[in-house]
Parts: sequence; structure tokens; C-alpha cells
Amino acid sequence: MILLAATLHLLPADNARADRPNVLWIYVDDMSDWMGCYGDPLAETPHIDSLAEGGVLFTRAYMPAPVCSTTRSALITGTMQTTHGLHQHRTMIKKPLPDAVVTVPELFRDAGYLTFNEAKDDYNFQRDRDRMYSPEFKRPTRKQVSSHMVGRDVSWLKQLQGKRFFGQIQLKGGKFEGETGSKYPAASRVAEAQVNVPPQYPDHPVFRNAIARHYEQIAETDAQVGAIIAALKEYGLWDNTAVFFFTDHGSPLPRAKQFLYEDGTKIPLVVHWPAGTDQITRRGKSRSDLVSGIDITTSSLGLAGIEIPEFMEGRDLFAADFTPRQYVISARDRMGNAIDRIRTVRSPRFRYIRNYKTDRALYQPQYRENYPTFVTLRNLLAAEKLSKLQASYYDAEHRPEEELYDLTTDPHQTINLADNPDYQSVLQEHRQQLKQWQDATDDKGRYPESRESLRLVYKSSAGRCVNPEYDFLKSE
Repeated sequence: MILLAATLHLLPADNARADRPNVLWIYVDDMSDWMGCYGDPLAETPHIDSLAEGGVLFTRAYMPAPVCSTTRSALITGTMQTTHGLHQHRTMIKKPLPDAVVTVPELFRDAGYLTFNEAKDDYNFQRDRDRMYSPEFKRPTRKQVSSHMVGRDVSWLKQLQGKRFFGQIQLKGGKFEGETGSKYPAASRVAEAQVNVPPQYPDHPVFRNAIARHYEQIAETDAQVGAIIAALKEYGLWDNTAVFFFTDHGSPLPRAKQFLYEDGTKIPLVVHWPAGTDQITRRGKSRSDLVSGIDITTSSLGLAGIEIPEFMEGRDLFAADFTPRQYVISARDRMGNAIDRIRTVRSPRFRYIRNYKTDRALYQPQYRENYPTFVTLRNLLAAEKLSKLQASYYDAEHRPEEELYDLTTDPHQTINLADNPDYQSVLQEHRQQLKQWQDATDDKGRYPESRESLRLVYKSSAGRCVNPEYDFLKSE
């Protein structure tokens, strides 16, 4: 009965057009868009580049959150994670979705598709996976327990011959053999002397090594993408499969993952469908439209000829009546045991950031504390060897309430224009856009997390919680 209300608008499976494509999401963890197709001269990404060459490359795609569980919860429902209370990373009390909200694989199953996920999901809600994914799909035998594709063997795709499918293949990306920056030194085919260190980080051997290592992780990801492409071709699935290649957020470098700057929310997005090339490229093979991750959801349904439910908040990028976004919203809330609340508005030229908890530093104690990148930052901070910008991320006393950056002149977001009188109209425009969105969607981040939930976070963190929200537990 729960499915019925949300699927009344769907086309019946027996009326499915013969030319409906399969849809495959190649879903990568923790990886930035340092690729040849995005103009990076150091990247070795021939297979991803070939997808872009034959399909559509989106140059301004942004995820709803800079961390996996909240992003994944948003994409699988086609709604912002803040709309249905899915915004706390590592949600301790997972609840069912509202009755009217149906996940994407369920919509595909209702339309006659086989659905599968190999294998990470990480959703902040309760849902029967047998309801989402087809039980007849035979999961591949793994040599080790993993929630991501292991190696380059995708022979298990053969079972999809003769079937119409919606599937997800999860790749480790920036977590390949350990998160970027978690080990020093880490091997890479890219020499440390070749990399550019952006100004938000110190030009230090540990950071050069971490950046070089991310290129190596991207190269391995590209090889896995090549294996997937080869298997799709071998098993006769290639021509009518719409492949969406994207990542869940940016790299694990300190100011990227978990934060709302460009390097945390900007992702690579490539869509490739040989049999539907004319349909997906009619607006060009390279598009600078502002894209939200939830647009991947609605666009996948749209290409499959499945009507998009009214509860979804994304846009169909390939629809005949497509209207480009003027803004993209992203949100950060609690990350593990670190409590914060930040919102950002990305417009074609500017990024606006609103910090709601200015009583704490941007960099709070969390699971990456012992990574060489963070240890190096703290050591250099103590030695007063960080720049003013680099040190500001540890400054709880002067954290700004608002940030505004002109991305045409300041791509690394180093000069905050929020107090610049020449930009007050721009600031007001973005501030108003954020308020309108919060009111329209009832942004659930405006409401405090329950004591019961915080108690579970505190317990799972063995009491290593510094935010004042946990003070009631320390006195118990």
C-alpha cells in the first residue's frame, strides 16, 4: 500500500517502450574531478575521458552534502536530505521514510526493471533492502568482505543479459587502500614535485604526498571503470545502457570532505548512452548548467521513461522542457561526533556560506584526527607556520557567520567578501535565496537533535565529544 500512493503516476511496466535504456550508476567514494576530461594535465583517466567524449560532461555538478550517508540518502530518494530528516551523518536512530516517499530502485522495479546495488548504500533511514533490490540478482562471490567493487572482475554482469536493469556499482575512489592523507608516505605514479598545492593547505611534503596519492586513487578508479565498460560491451549491454559516472563528494583532503567549499561538494558527472546519444547531447556534449546530485536521480528516471513523482526535488537534465537552476544548495550537519550546521548557496559566479555555530572551529576533533594531514596541520599551527587562512580553520573565536567568494577571481575561496561593501547586494541575494529554500523545504537542520540520539553518539564515541550539546551527558 505504501508503494501505491507514490507510483500512481508511473507508466505501467507492460507499456514499457522497447527502447528504454538500462541505467547504471558508477558511484565513487570520496573523489574529486581531477581528470583529463576536466582539463587536469596530471590525471591518467583514459576510460572516464572516453565516457565524456562519447557522452555529456557536466562541469558544475554539486552534491547535496560533503559526506557519504547524507548524500546517498538524498540521491536514493531524489530529495534533499534535510527535507525528511536524513541530514545527520551516522544517524543513530534510523526511522522509516514517510509513506509517500519511495526510493529510486523501487520505482524502477515497479516499471519492470531488475535492480541491484554492489554494494554500499549507507542510508540514514530504515528500508527493507529486498524491497529495493531484486532478490533474483545473484551477488558476486567476493574474496574479501567489501562494500565496494573488489579489483576489476565484473564477470557477474553477464547475468544481466536479456534483462532491463537499474544498478549501482560502488568504487572506493579516494578510499582505495586507505583514505587520501591517511598514510604517509603513500605511493603514487605522480611525482610529488609535479602537483600543485592550493593555498588552503601548507606546501609541505605530507600534503604533496596526499595530493599525489589522490591521483593514484583516481587512476585505479579509471581502470575499474574501464573494466566495467569492457564487460558491458562483452555481454551486449553497452549500446542501450545509460551510464552515470559520479562521486559522492570531494576528496578526503582536510577542507574538502565534510565541508561546503568547492573541493568538498563539486564532483565529476558524466552521462553516456550510445543508443540515446542524440537525446542526451541535444544541449551539448559539455554543459555548464548548475547541477544538484538529486538531478541524477530524476534524470535517470526520465531517461527510462518513468514519470518523476511529485515528492522529488530534482530536475530532469535531459527533459525537453528542462529549465536550468540558478542556485544549488548543499548542507552540512553533524558529522559523526562533530556537531555543526552550515549551509551553502552556489550560483554561477559566487559561493555563499552560512555558519550557524560560530562558537566552534571549522576543524573539530573527529575520526581523521590522526591522519598525517591533520597531524601536520596541528603541528604547524603550534609552530605558527600556517598562513592566516590555513590557521583560521582552527580559530573558534573569529569564525565568520557568513562567507562569500567570487569563484571567477578566487577559485580556491581564500578571500571572504561578506564584509566588502561592493558585494552587499550579492550577499543579500544569496542570503535571501537560502532563506526561501529553508522555508519552502522546512530544512530539518533548524531543529536540534534529540537527547536520545546525542546520547547514542556520545556512547559510540566513548565520550570523545567536545561540543556543548553533549554537556548534559557529562554531568550525568
